[in-house]
Amino acid sequence: MKARSQSFSTPKKLSSRVSRKRAARGWTRAHILRELKQLANPQVRAKMAYFGVNVPKAHGISQPVLHALARRIGKNHKLAEQLWLSEIHEARILATLIGEAEKVTAGQMERWARKFDSWDVVDAACCYLYAGAAPAWRQVEAWSRRREEFVKRAAFSLVAYLSYKDKQASDARFERFLRVIEREARDGRNFRAQSGELGATEYREEKLAPESIGDSRSGAHSQAGFAIGALDCRGRSARTAKRGSTEATVTKGRVKRWRRRQRQPQRRK
Repeated sequence: MKARSQSFSTPKKLSSRVSRKRAARGWTRAHILRELKQLANPQVRAKMAYFGVNVPKAHGISQPVLHALARRIGKNHKLAEQLWLSEIHEARILATLIGEAEKVTAGQMERWARKFDSWDVVDAACCYLYAGAAPAWRQVEAWSRRREEFVKRAAFSLVAYLSYKDKQASDARFERFLRVIEREARDGRNFRAQSGELGATEYREEKLAPESIGDSRSGAHSQAGFAIGALDCRGRSARTAKRGSTEATVTKGRVKRWRRRQRQPQRRK
């Protein structure tokens, strides 16, 4: 009897695994688009403009609901590409959640970037997909020189996420980006400037000095705010930041103050 009971238990476990795999494979573009339509919330849709999201095709679905749906679907890069082409706002955010970073190419990043039309799609793509992609740093350099508002935002947003997701990147790599920050400091467009605050507040280590974080947050509408935030995220090992001058007066003063703090001994708690 024991032998029979064991033999019966094994197929049940295997069948449950197979059923889960079949369920994951069962998701199609059409199925997901129907699901998104059913999850539409008119109240969320009405508030999108208040938060600066003005897109033509949107259902109005909160982020927690989209994340829950992404967990049900699982990772599927091919499906992510199909959802992106739908041009529906929530479908594109969902595409960033189910995409596979190791399969992302520079060509795909560029194709998607040309369609960026809102800050939340940009930040979702940078956080959940691009920060783990091999071409990330190459695209940061290229996008930082672009004129398109949301493409330029993607460059600075991506560096903010790389500052704590890319454990292999050296501090020197971020320090060199100070020159890019200074170069772009005159661009005062709203969604481009918001990424400065993102770099300062997205991630904090216990070693960071509270006054440096506060200063960077107050500079949310300057890319210096991003520079301070991104480098502070790397910890006090970024003390070796190069000391140089800049043409941008506002940014020059803020970066100088940041560098001065790096030269000072860390305060004891």
